[in-house]
Amino acid sequence: MPKQPRHRPFRDFPNAERKIVECDFYECIHCGVTLVPGRSWHVRKYVQTLKGPIFVAGKNKSCPNPECRYFQKRFYASGVLKYSLPHSTYGLDVLAFIGWEHEQKNRQLKEIHQDLNKAGVLINERNVGKIYREFLALLGGTHIQKQERLAQVNAEHGGVIWAIDALQPEGHGTLLYVLYEVFSGTVISAIQLTHASAKDLQLWLAPFQALNYNVLATLSDGDPSMIEALRECWPDASHQRCQLHFLANLSEDILPFDKQLRDALKEDLKGLPKVPDHSTTPEVAQAGTSSSPPLF
Repeated sequence: MPKQPRHRPFRDFPNAERKIVECDFYECIHCGVTLVPGRSWHVRKYVQTLKGPIFVAGKNKSCPNPECRYFQKRFYASGVLKYSLPHSTYGLDVLAFIGWEHEQKNRQLKEIHQDLNKAGVLINERNVGKIYREFLALLGGTHIQKQERLAQVNAEHGGVIWAIDALQPEGHGTLLYVLYEVFSGTVISAIQLTHASAKDLQLWLAPFQALNYNVLATLSDGDPSMIEALRECWPDASHQRCQLHFLANLSEDILPFDKQLRDALKEDLKGLPKVPDHSTTPEVAQAGTSSSPPLF
């Protein structure tokens, strides 16, 4: 049987709350004539949120003035964006939940995927990784807040520390390279590449060389491409390998022996009788207390 093309599954939530959003404009911004409501919705979809699914639809309007340069031009209902991103069927609260759990609580995307399923959100682990990348992209738009945060770190510590980490949100395929500042934990930029070379990473990092901050050091794991790119971009800054990655690499040779030891201990302990538990039977516990000899 030939492999079927990939498609997005259609999910129907007949009891979902309806959110009908109309265009905010009443008059054409070019000629001032009253806009006419459109006969169709420019967007209609079910959106899954942490509080349950909702049905979102947006009604457009158009200019009825034939003398207007923008005659019959459609004006869309931008209010639908407060529920979900374009072409997305998951709410902004789901996006924020994924980003917060992964960034602030250091939880794996697999764990977040399980929590969302328990909360009633129908989503697979692949889409959790996709939404996490959208979360990082949204963070990239907060330039003013980031500049203020970096300026504060630069004044407080006399400089910043750049770090690169490579993530695999979906567990396979391309890598998501993330640049962040260590002192504040501020995510600066992210790019998706397939086993990037040092030159690819240098092109990505080039705009950040022009920032007026003193770079105290750089940080990464043991990937040669990342190390070379950081050293080429900031040759005067010392480079350090991430201690968490370093310790994880050291433990790789120990883990097989640790597993053998745990398996051997399990086999040795199998023959021991189980410890009786009387805590669930109040009568037994009370009788045992009354018959016990005094301690003094």
